[in-house]
Amino acid sequence: MAQVLEFKLPDLGEGLTEAEIVRWLVAVGDVVAIDQPVVEVETAKAMVEVPCPYGGVVTARFGEEGTELPVGAPLLTVAVGAVDLGGAAGTGSGPGQSAQTAPANGSGSAGSAGPAGSASSDGSAAESSGNVLVGYGTGAPAARRRRIRPSAPAKAPAAVAAQAAAPAAAPARRAAGVGVAPGGPVPVISPLVRKLARENGLDLRQLSGSGPEGLILRADVEYAVRAGGTAVAQEPVTAPASAPVAASASAGAQPRGERIPLRGVRGAVADKLSRSRREIPDATCWVDADATELMAARASMNAAGGPKISLLALLARICTAALARHPELNSTVDMEAREIVRLSEVNLGFAAQTDRGLVVPVVRDAHRLSAEALTAEFARLTDVAREGRLTPADLTGGTFTLNNYGVFGVDGSTPIINHPEAAMLGVGRIVPKPWVHQGELAVRQVVQLSLTFDHRVCDGGTAGGFLRYVADCVEHPSVLLRTL
Repeated sequence: MAQVLEFKLPDLGEGLTEAEIVRWLVAVGDVVAIDQPVVEVETAKAMVEVPCPYGGVVTARFGEEGTELPVGAPLLTVAVGAVDLGGAAGTGSGPGQSAQTAPANGSGSAGSAGPAGSASSDGSAAESSGNVLVGYGTGAPAARRRRIRPSAPAKAPAAVAAQAAAPAAAPARRAAGVGVAPGGPVPVISPLVRKLARENGLDLRQLSGSGPEGLILRADVEYAVRAGGTAVAQEPVTAPASAPVAASASAGAQPRGERIPLRGVRGAVADKLSRSRREIPDATCWVDADATELMAARASMNAAGGPKISLLALLARICTAALARHPELNSTVDMEAREIVRLSEVNLGFAAQTDRGLVVPVVRDAHRLSAEALTAEFARLTDVAREGRLTPADLTGGTFTLNNYGVFGVDGSTPIINHPEAAMLGVGRIVPKPWVHQGELAVRQVVQLSLTFDHRVCDGGTAGGFLRYVADCVEHPSVLLRTL
């Protein structure tokens, strides 16, 4: 007899509490194997394919493409033990189908999918992988894995299925990734663009896209919002705190302002940086350095043939060498245990600006990589970030961050530490400046270096020693030879 198990949206790590369904990979009636990806979702950080921990027949899906679900909401149900998984594929009507339910080959009632291998009501163990959310941070505390949203309470599965039932979209929309509106196809691919338009009451059919073949981009929607003054989502205001603002605006006491919801990337960034400011007593020190020899060394390395070496890779090698001398800065603080945890591996995060906002991919075991290997890994992660395909594993586990804000044409910054790390090295632009070199005034390539550090893990002497070593390596790259 088949047992019907319910698979819920898992915790995808980084404290993210919701995700948007981008594309279903299975349909009702399909046969799925254990750990087979069943849905592609988009979080504030990355696009993720979510694997199902159960093997069997899909009996229901909850939520259409473009629907945002909180962590813990039902994704689908699977009839386990209904079929021989080695047999033919299911006979569903395709991944794009919007039908929500199908009869299960058995009379078992839907159960809640807890950790893999949980027992059913009759005591029999359900077949599962034992890895419900491989690499997705399943060990997070329950309090961190769900956010209560009073204005949008979780719906029962039956209610979700009834609300989500809608006519099947045209096959062309699925193939091209184009949204379909009642008046015809709308040239928009990104679910984030569609969501932004919905929140601001915009009709995408009225917009002209600036992308290839008229594709509507996020910038087009944001421009329309600014131009039309419709940035406030057209939803009833229910929060008591909003009432005085609305009353004052209607009375003309203050100008009508633009309200931008703190969600998605901006919401995740706001939460993380606010926590860093609350918990970490940070301090910043900085120094100007003559980078002329470093730039010349890089030019010589690249002129010798072979793969090109990036400046970021050379700075990363300098950072890992400096952390070997000052391990205090490659650590975290456990306030509950009142301990400083010094880490043996250097997982180097680097700030990357993308169309979806600032992200910090992580290069694992950076201290073991050569400048050439670091260059390749930086390039790979940057490309993946710009395509929106970073996984939670790519964005977690960093122990130290390198922030090259010189690409924005600025000299200095006092960045906020990437919690729970203990330090961040900032690199400004490298520009020609007057500099005293060998006792004479000369024009040299000068860069400002700044170190923001957690004052709980070390004092200014250690931070200054780290930064001075980095500056010495920038000014005299041969210093690095002593650490190789």
